[in-house]
Parts: sequence; C-alpha cells; structure tokens
Amino acid sequence: MSYNLGIDLGTTFTAAALSRSGKTELVTLGDRSAAVPSVVLVREDGTVLTGDAADRRAAAESERVGREFKRRLGDPTPLVLGGAPYSAAALTALLLEQVVAKTAQTEGGEPASVTLTYPANWGPYKRELFDQMPARAGLENVRMLTEPEAAAAYYASTERVENGAIVAVYDLGGGTFDATVLRKLGSGFEILGTPEGVESLGGIDFDEAIFAHVNQSVDHALSDLDRTDPRVVTGLTRLRHDCVLAKEALSADTETTVPVLLPSLQTEVRLTRGEFERMIGPSIATTIQSVRRALRSAQVTAEDVRTVLLVGGSSRIPLVSQLVSAELGRPTAVDVHPKYAIALGAAAMADQVKQRAAAAADAQPTPTGERAMPAGLAPAAAAGAGAAMA
Repeated sequence: MSYNLGIDLGTTFTAAALSRSGKTELVTLGDRSAAVPSVVLVREDGTVLTGDAADRRAAAESERVGREFKRRLGDPTPLVLGGAPYSAAALTALLLEQVVAKTAQTEGGEPASVTLTYPANWGPYKRELFDQMPARAGLENVRMLTEPEAAAAYYASTERVENGAIVAVYDLGGGTFDATVLRKLGSGFEILGTPEGVESLGGIDFDEAIFAHVNQSVDHALSDLDRTDPRVVTGLTRLRHDCVLAKEALSADTETTVPVLLPSLQTEVRLTRGEFERMIGPSIATTIQSVRRALRSAQVTAEDVRTVLLVGGSSRIPLVSQLVSAELGRPTAVDVHPKYAIALGAAAMADQVKQRAAAAADAQPTPTGERAMPAGLAPAAAAGAGAAMA
C-alpha cells in the first residue's frame, strides 16, 4: 500500500513518519529508537554511514565524521571529512537519501511523496539551498513545509482546534530555537508576522554547559588532556555522551551523577536540577524574549494565544514549561515525545493533501491535474537538479 513520508532533518536528531489511509505512524530509523543522530561518516573506501552506524564509528574515525551541519547550511567554509571537503548541504543530502532508503527498505517500496520540514525563520538563501536538497538526494515529488506548521498540524490532529484559533509554537531542539505564531485556517495553519528565533541555541549548548561544569568540578583537568591519545579521545567521547544522559535524567530526577572515566582520572561529578537550571536559565529567558517579539510581529497579545505548543527534544526540560507559562500566562501543550511532533505533522499534512487532491479530482478534474496546496506546503524548487554531492 502506498504511503507518504514526512521527514524532520534536525540539528542533532532526524525523525521520520509515514501516513497511509489517514493513519500516521513513526518510522523506526534507529537500532533502538525512532530517531537517529544527524551524523554522517564517510569511510576511506567512500562508503557513507549515517545515523546510529555513523555514531558508533565516530570515536574510531573522528576525522571522517560530520555533525550538527544543519547549523552550517549556507556557510561557504566546507566541513572536511577524511581530507575531502563537504558542504553542509551535501551532508544533509546524504542523510536525507539514507533516511528515504531505510524507509523504503522497511516498507517494501518507495514513498508516493516526501514532505521535508525547515525552520520558518530561514532567509531566502538558506531556503534556496534547502530546496535543492531533494535533487541532490535523487528524489522526486518532494514538498516543503515549515516546522511550526507541521507541529501545529500534528497538534490539531490530536486536539480540537477551532478555525481562527491562534497558537504559538515554541521549538527548542538540539541546535536551534524558533518561535512562530500561527492561526488555524481551514485544514491547515497560516503563519502570522515574522517568525523569531536563536540560530545557535539548543540541547547541544546545554550539553556543553554540563561538560564545562564537570571540567570545573575536576579543577579543569579536562583542559590539560592529550587530545592525540586514542584513550583520551575515547574517554572524552564517552564523557560527552554521559553529559547528554545527565541532562535527560534531570527532566525526571532532581539530581544525577556524571561518571568521569579517563586514563588519568576516574571519578564522578554530582549535578542537581537546580544547578542545571541556573546554567541554562539565561538561555531560556532569551527564548521567551523571542516569543514576545514573534507575538508583536504577529500583532497579537499573549492573551490572544490559545496555547503554546512545546516541541523539540529540549522542550521536555521542566524549566521550559515553567518559565513559558509563568512569563506568558498561557497554557502549554507538549507531546509525550516532542522530538517527533514535526515529522508526524509533516506526514499527516501530506496525507491530507493526497485525500483532498483525490476528492477534487473526482469532483472537478482539470486538464492539467494541478491542485492547490494548503498554505506553506509547496513543491521543492526545480533549481539545483543535478547538483554535486560534495
């Protein structure tokens, strides 16, 4: 049975969902989870690994790994993997290609359509580069949708949202923050005003804050390590991973410990939720300022907003919902798995388009077969076809 695929290419994680016959479900891209790290590794023989496979090899082949390249989209300075230059766009295309291939392998066939999501506050240059991504990945029948529209669409599929209702999307992901105000319009949403955001603010910055806390707690011993020693590289990779686990643990627990297992240092560092919140509090305050600017641009007040949708994995941090509710005076809504809301919304929107197109074809066929797209859901630009992968 044919299916439509929605993909959220995030800074730190990538997720996908599919829809068929009105039902939407996550695609299991990883070994043990639906999402996979947004990581690309190009081996010496040219083999491309992505996701979990790339992440597993990262410590052993660190010079061949690309991470967090979504932040670098549009940067003329390439990333160097194994001595070869790769643009952020090229690495994103490699990741996209493998996501579609993995899904096709699991589902037994190619998707009928693919919907890609992107930040609403991207400028024309980044948007143009992103529009070229499907051609780079060898894909056809691809449409683009902003991330907040996808998130709002998924919310509307789980909760009744009246036509004309205004919602704000607070998207705190792994690498960026975006704030967007939208109004329910028919079966979709329209963006009001100009989306706001912080281009380099997200979970990876919070991970780095914990790493810095650990370093300070061990009298800056991490700064003096020999980074050319393979044992040190392996130990630091493990430590950074444990910093991520500590951040996630503090969403449920009030304290945790970070193990430090290095050739010359074996200890553990205690971290409380209060300490962590003091580290990231100024950053969360900055995101709320962005939300206020988005509201002003949309010419609405906080009182006009039905709810604030919290999406992105970092929005699970308790301090986020506490400060958003306290500062804006509005209720918040967060999915059980906020990192998947955008992919699920993209797949749901694609299915709606297919159903409306089929209904319109039955009711009033046209010679060209063209169908109007809902606001925000537009075909990818043809420009960029045949572009080089690197």
